[in-house]
Amino acid sequence: MITRLDDDLHARVKAKAEAEGRSVNEFVTEILKAAVDRPESRRERKQRLLANGKLVAFAPDGPVPTRAQLDEALRGSGTSVSEALDWTRGEW
Repeated sequence: MITRLDDDLHARVKAKAEAEGRSVNEFVTEILKAAVDRPESRRERKQRLLANGKLVAFAPDGPVPTRAQLDEALRGSGTSVSEALDWTRGEW
């Protein structure tokens, strides 16, 4: 693999490798392996998917209701949705 580094970065990498008693190749290989093997956090995954256009995010128009508020709003609705789905599936 060939890569281009600016002179300052190359000097810093070389100095760090020498300080650790390793070659630049060993040092860079270890750093690249750690970067590739590191698990992606949820936040990093979301940012990557957004950047690649594979995730759509939006801001809600108003405050997002809590679970308790949703439970209260849906109280009394019963099983009508489940029953409707069963009916459309011929399971009624």
